[in-house]
Amino acid sequence: MKKVFFLAICSSLLIIIATLSGQKKSYDLFERPKACAQCHKEIYMQWKQAMMSQAYTHHWDEIEYFKLALPQAEKDPKVAEIKAGCNGCHAPSALYIGDTPPQPPSANTRANESVSCDICHTMTGFSGDIPFNYNYILSPGKIKYGQRQGVVSPHHQTKYLDFIKSPDFCGTCHNEKSPYGIWVKTTHLEWKDGPYSKQGVRCQDCHMWHASGKSADMGEMLPDMANHNFPGGHVLAKLRGAVEIKVYADAEELSPGDKTVISVHLYNAKAGHKVPTGSAEDRQLWLEVNAVDSKGNRYVLTVDKKGFKGEEYTITSNELAYQDMGEMMDIKDFKGLKRDDIEEGHRIFRLPYFDPKGRMTIGQWNTASLGVDYRIGPRETKIETYAWTLPQTLPEGKLRIEARLRYRLLVKSVAEFLGVPADEYEIKEINSAETEVNIVY
Repeated sequence: MKKVFFLAICSSLLIIIATLSGQKKSYDLFERPKACAQCHKEIYMQWKQAMMSQAYTHHWDEIEYFKLALPQAEKDPKVAEIKAGCNGCHAPSALYIGDTPPQPPSANTRANESVSCDICHTMTGFSGDIPFNYNYILSPGKIKYGQRQGVVSPHHQTKYLDFIKSPDFCGTCHNEKSPYGIWVKTTHLEWKDGPYSKQGVRCQDCHMWHASGKSADMGEMLPDMANHNFPGGHVLAKLRGAVEIKVYADAEELSPGDKTVISVHLYNAKAGHKVPTGSAEDRQLWLEVNAVDSKGNRYVLTVDKKGFKGEEYTITSNELAYQDMGEMMDIKDFKGLKRDDIEEGHRIFRLPYFDPKGRMTIGQWNTASLGVDYRIGPRETKIETYAWTLPQTLPEGKLRIEARLRYRLLVKSVAEFLGVPADEYEIKEINSAETEVNIVY
């Protein structure tokens, strides 16, 4: 399950106090999103089509929680806290009222509201120095918090809150430590350490862009209404062009048997954090470079090794990995699954996660250590090279060099094994570039 593992102190204490006092909390503490839609229809429809509204019901999140995380939590004391903790960012109202674990989405309980309107608009701050692992403070009730002064509503009280405009607001769920104390999600911290934070560009500026609109149907037109669709890694329009690429040859003309070096430059021009980010244990971002001769024959080029420690995890391989899934699912003698399920020899930009036994894992809650971080930081350029001896049989004419940066939300072998819908692991092209060389005899 994405995000969150340690029970946030504030949420835990509230649950304990309620239990000791004999109070039973109810989902009725929180406004239903459909109630909000009565006056905020446009915003509601944006949210309804966003991943925020599917944080609990989304197929992969459901499968990961009920098939992997929850079974392990019930038999491994080290990660027992994730039984409740996953819901801190996937079904916050369920965690708040102590509905642990919530019933599966098919039961259609109010846990299905996921990260609802009322969660964000009753969040007043966070505990501690760093926002992470759902250490937000919720104050459900008739007061709804927002970014505007002097707003009047016929249904609830409104109050200005500077915190809702802060990137720290996002960090409460977009930073995470595993039960082993490992930072497994650092999207907010990546932003904070990067150039955008220093220029005052916030998470909200990219993921809640502003345009003219109304915050309520009966309200006045505003010049800076925030979009509530929160586009990210699941939105192709957001992904495309996030990284710019350019491919270079080292000569204008070459002959069969010549040695050449192809260079590809990749520049993170669009994201204020590393790419990929968030659930980096699931995400795959890799570079494919091919040559196509004048007769249409294709040659796959393999990336040159740079020699840094842990580089083997940054070059695609189909060796077996994810053996801890067998332990989570009680599969005896489980050998694992293909690590990348991609043609071998390509550069893959990733941060590998390792379980307590040193095996690569897609369970962030089961992450005891990390490998080399070879993702692309904000405004960072990576340069990859491809040394190639041209085949003697290469025909005369134009030789086209193609570079494609490709992306998958989830490792295909894992997705197919667990029955995740195909759209969750389809390949998406982030960017491409090409150049030509003349082949002469």
